[in-house]
Amino acid sequence: MMGLAAATLWAQTDSGELRLSVKDAMGTGLAAKVELANQATSTRQNVDLPADGNYSFKNLPFGFYRLQVSHEGFAPSSELVEVRSAVPLAHDVTLGVQSLSTVVNVTESATLIDPNRTDSAKYIGSEELQNRPSGTPGRGLLDLVVNQPGWTFEANGVLHPRESEYDTQFVVNGFPVYDNRSPAFAPPADADDVESVKAYTSGIPAEYGQKLGGVIEVNTQRNSSPGFHGTAVLQGGSFATMSSFLSGQYVAGKNTLTVTGEGFVTDRYLDPPTSDNFTNHGSNASFTGAFERDLTATDRLRVSFDHRETWFQVPDDLLQQIAGQRQDRKSGANEGQISYQKVFSNGMVGTFGSMIRDVTADLWSNPLSTPISATQNRDYREGYFKAALAGHHGRNEWKVGTEARFAHIEEQFGYNIITYRLDPGNVRIFDRGFPATYAFNGTSPDREQAVFAQDTIRLGDFTVSGGLRFDHYALLVDDSGWSPRASAAYHVKKLGLVLHASYDRTFGTPPFENLLVSGSPATSALNGGFYLPIHPSRGNYYEGGFTQSLGSHVRLDASYFLRKVSNFLDDDLLLNTGVSFPISFHSATIRGTEVKLEIPKWGRFAGYVSYSNTTGVAQYPISGGLFLDDTDPALLASTDHFWVSQDQRNTARAWVHAQVTKRVWTAWTASYSSGLPVEGDNFPPTALLVAQYGQSVLSRVNFDRSRVNPSFTIGASVGADLWKHEKRSVKAQVDVLNLTDRLNVINFAGLLSGTAVAAPRSAGARLRFEF
Repeated sequence: MMGLAAATLWAQTDSGELRLSVKDAMGTGLAAKVELANQATSTRQNVDLPADGNYSFKNLPFGFYRLQVSHEGFAPSSELVEVRSAVPLAHDVTLGVQSLSTVVNVTESATLIDPNRTDSAKYIGSEELQNRPSGTPGRGLLDLVVNQPGWTFEANGVLHPRESEYDTQFVVNGFPVYDNRSPAFAPPADADDVESVKAYTSGIPAEYGQKLGGVIEVNTQRNSSPGFHGTAVLQGGSFATMSSFLSGQYVAGKNTLTVTGEGFVTDRYLDPPTSDNFTNHGSNASFTGAFERDLTATDRLRVSFDHRETWFQVPDDLLQQIAGQRQDRKSGANEGQISYQKVFSNGMVGTFGSMIRDVTADLWSNPLSTPISATQNRDYREGYFKAALAGHHGRNEWKVGTEARFAHIEEQFGYNIITYRLDPGNVRIFDRGFPATYAFNGTSPDREQAVFAQDTIRLGDFTVSGGLRFDHYALLVDDSGWSPRASAAYHVKKLGLVLHASYDRTFGTPPFENLLVSGSPATSALNGGFYLPIHPSRGNYYEGGFTQSLGSHVRLDASYFLRKVSNFLDDDLLLNTGVSFPISFHSATIRGTEVKLEIPKWGRFAGYVSYSNTTGVAQYPISGGLFLDDTDPALLASTDHFWVSQDQRNTARAWVHAQVTKRVWTAWTASYSSGLPVEGDNFPPTALLVAQYGQSVLSRVNFDRSRVNPSFTIGASVGADLWKHEKRSVKAQVDVLNLTDRLNVINFAGLLSGTAVAAPRSAGARLRFEF
């Protein structure tokens, strides 16, 4: 899986370490209380220092931090500290006697914007993660990401950054994961195990490659006080949903041991094709463990292990439910990692790490499945290695490195057509000449290597970043590509304004899920032998924008982007099984505007409102895929243009949080989406569609515009601190989602592709124990 207990030595690409030493005037260490806060990156960390006053804050996103240090009987210290290098920053604080010292107070507003940031990244902090609304199990982290401008959902929690499909990269504590992380493909991660998230779609460092529609950096490292700390979360809600999370961390001297476990059960795991929510049970269990030790002042070692499994059903449509269909799926993952960090000097640090991972996915269909019974068993085993050197010299912050992936893929897939026609109307689905059965069994090695170099230069109010990456890819095709990256920012101090622009050249490798089936000569024979192999995509990304502070508490972010991609990756879904086959289109052009007005904190209030407007046009022909509709082969030779399936034109979101009393808070959310395109224009008779999905679902589709009707939801949350004593606390939260109980259709795609309905009004309650 994603390895959320993975090595934290790399963490986010633009992150550093603050090595703090607190002493009195005589040079004696003090066990002080410390708070680090950065509004630009949604960071807020509180730590009780040990008796010697020394502590390392790890995985801090680059930027300015308000550092507050206090000890009883001494004057508190408040100052700005800048973290801008991967090389650890040593910082000393001397506390004077309270009656003889002048207190200088630095406010958090000084960290509202980052004057050196050259991208339009969005950050999610620990408070937002902890207070997130209860939703569909396994999607807590994804729900927070999709609330950022430029990100949208398709069915079953599949993320689409700026209308890209199959192009989201997770980087978990420094280790990249390129496969599809939606709940239908892989065991999900619990958001309670995440400390911070950075999601960005521009100004991408050369360190990252292959999946660059959007990059989601996930950090699970907590900067905890010495001793034992634990977290327990219990949650329940609609659809017989129950979940639990338990985490324990022990910090003693140079050693840190972390163990977590979580699980859930629910009767609504995927997005069903009807409002009836048939056969939609899901359950999950996971365990992670990690041990980290500072071997010396310059050497750090970490090892970790992660095991996850998910069992779930495929939701039926109305006809399948009547027929007695039962389809079950299982996904699992085991992952082990080891990392080592070496500080070579005051100007250079090295990081080295390796990972082994095994990801499996299975599908079973009973004999009553209709109109097709499918089976699947696939396995992906990989070994991964990465090494990097980073340092600073004068105005330069540089990094060079290499990575390699050695993987083995096994795929078994088969189908049996149960019926060629569907009632009512005796509508033909498959041509009589189409084979009634098919079976595939194949294996292939996967070899991928890359090298990169990047540098950031600060020239007064200017910041310039540049990088170059080379990728080699060898799976079903052998290809390679160079990817230059460049970005710049200019800080207009008097106006509180940061202007930024970026260019990213991308080399995107095809997804491995069911790639062997799609590329098999036997599969192409189903389409009359006409097949085009899937090659890596190549894209040119352009963006320009600004960040503007409005007073001391309000921040405005706006950007315009343009993407031109050849071999634009997408997928071809097999009914509503969740099994999809990779395809690519000749090219695509995507452009849009994103705006976010945010109040990180203003007295008792916080909130934001955001708006995105995007359009995406792609061009045939199609490469790859498994095409079972007799009209699909014509698309293999077409040159027509069309709206991409993720073309969500207008998206608006809002969130407001209010601290009603010292112990009680409330939050409200609202979301509007203008609707995704409807696939195809040659639809079956209305009577058949009603029999499959129900009239209520069809009423939410505009067939004249070939679009799903707009969706709108409102949610509300109330939270309270029930009890708190020193380091122990109990918190409660109640959420109601889709308050108006509006029927929202996510996407509608006809007979041979997925249709999905969003959740109706639902409620959840959570108890969180800290000890």
